[in-house]
Amino acid sequence: MSFFPPSLENLIDKFAALPGIGKKSAQRLAFHVLSLPDSEAKSFADAILDAKASVHCCPICQNLTDGELCSVCNDSRRDKGIICVVAEPRDVLSFERSREFGGVYHVLHGVMSPMNHIGPDDLKISELVARVAQGQVREVIMATNPDTEGDTTAMYLYRLLKPFDVRVTRLAYGIPVGSNLEYADDATLSRALEGRREM
Repeated sequence: MSFFPPSLENLIDKFAALPGIGKKSAQRLAFHVLSLPDSEAKSFADAILDAKASVHCCPICQNLTDGELCSVCNDSRRDKGIICVVAEPRDVLSFERSREFGGVYHVLHGVMSPMNHIGPDDLKISELVARVAQGQVREVIMATNPDTEGDTTAMYLYRLLKPFDVRVTRLAYGIPVGSNLEYADDATLSRALEGRREM
């Protein structure tokens, strides 16, 4: 039996359907929205509708944009010969915050996951292959997460891109800056050794 009106229950259910939001958090969010003045609630709803209507994938890199091209692809100072392949649009933000990468990106919008019925055709892989096939790309950096799905996706892409005259690299993984070796697991230490470089 529900203690809340159906419209409130529906709002709670919508919030609960969001990733990382449990039932209690969904209730808090729903009650917060109800407590907003009408103008703020309308502004919140309009922001959702506006984002849904205007945000789309960049035709080159598949990152999210509300323009013809995303800001990275539109930037003439970026090195178009180096493509960093990431799983999600939020991964682009992580690289951009570091201000260390001067190339461009390709967003897959997920990783291969047979358990979740996500295969190559569900990702933006053909668009990446088409970009590399044009012949101007010198290096493709695989920057998917260092887990089973991320590694599987990176290996699949490596095999696809191998026939092209392009360097395919994988991000180095290892000991986080500021941590102690005693807390590192075996896999992390192994990757740190593999990814070692000259000083």
